[in-house]
Amino acid sequence: MAVSTVVEGAGEIGETRDAARNFLESLQAVHGFPVSQRAVGVVQLVVSELVTNAHKYAPGPCLLTLEVSEGAVAVTVWDSSTALPLILPPDPARVGQHGLEIVMAVCRSFEMHREPVGKRIRAAVTLADDPDGDPAGHQPV
Repeated sequence: MAVSTVVEGAGEIGETRDAARNFLESLQAVHGFPVSQRAVGVVQLVVSELVTNAHKYAPGPCLLTLEVSEGAVAVTVWDSSTALPLILPPDPARVGQHGLEIVMAVCRSFEMHREPVGKRIRAAVTLADDPDGDPAGHQPV
């Protein structure tokens, strides 16, 4: 199950968060997928960060796709720039530019690929939390 939407401008970023929440609510209510409240919040955060970056660093619209696979929702954003974002090392003294660092910390997987035109960034978020109460997709430290 998947849904895609073209995002024309930064003014639509709030709408993409709403669309992500609606998609997850439908997965749970209509299709019976287990979706934790944590997953809803994390997916909205990831959507917001990836779509914001696409509009900040690439000209033109971007394409947001949400797809369920293997107990996770994949958030994929395509944009027109072939430049892959720099993943900066954690630095508590740095002001700003922690978005992808946070996305990578809360997601089960994260990958970036150049395309013949543009690039795709994909982050997967586990839908259900561990029955023992550990956040899904992460190992206790």
